[in-house]
Amino acid sequence: MTSPALQFLFDLVLKMALTATIVVVISVVVERSGPFIGALIAALPTAAGAAYIILAFEHPPDFIAASAVGSAAAAATVSIFALTYTVLAQRHGLMFSLGVAIAAWFVAAAALRLVAWTPLSATLLNVVVFGLTVPLSWRYRTSGVPAKFMRTAYDIPLRALTAAIVVATVTTASYSIGSFLSGVFAVFPIVMASSVIILHPRVGGVASAGMFAHAQIALNGLWLGFLVVHYLVAPLGVWGAFGGGLTVCVAWSGALWVTRQF
Repeated sequence: MTSPALQFLFDLVLKMALTATIVVVISVVVERSGPFIGALIAALPTAAGAAYIILAFEHPPDFIAASAVGSAAAAATVSIFALTYTVLAQRHGLMFSLGVAIAAWFVAAAALRLVAWTPLSATLLNVVVFGLTVPLSWRYRTSGVPAKFMRTAYDIPLRALTAAIVVATVTTASYSIGSFLSGVFAVFPIVMASSVIILHPRVGGVASAGMFAHAQIALNGLWLGFLVVHYLVAPLGVWGAFGGGLTVCVAWSGALWVTRQF
């Protein structure tokens, strides 16, 4: 029988490893392919997926279904986070831009607790929020490959370490807090924040913010996917619901990529 402490450490290491891997991939892709492709990848439920896999082993299906509603509503807070950083990064440095963006996320997440969210109300929230953030972000979109920079031998390990620290902090703060808040913290923008920490000092605020501006439309796949998870848990079980939700997220990003080719 594994002790609770060892199980907690195992879960923590797993989430840290998964998130660190995707952060490294995203930052390299953005460097080589530009902000649009990086945005499509960043908008996928990578860290959230890792969190939900662990939650599925620890909680019953009803908990997962309820958490998915929290994650769907919290997708709007990720959009607010992205817009805040995008605007501030045009003129300010990393610490101020990212710090204010994270603060905005926490304020928005705290406000979510004032409402008893349902799938319908979460949908309406996202329609309103993205209806504002998408056009407001449009002018900040950049295209093409960012300027090249020299990569040191420590660059890749530092990317993984940055992501690991963020995951450890968020996981510790959000452990055992109930279904709704578990869903909210599952979509805390770990991957996006970690990518900015890596990219902003190297390619500049305008280029790194360009990824966030492109991500606004792609992030709609996030709340759509979690709503699918909520509704599929009962008929298909947790793992079938996860598969359906992930399919929706990937299909949404894929459709955006195909549309851009024409």
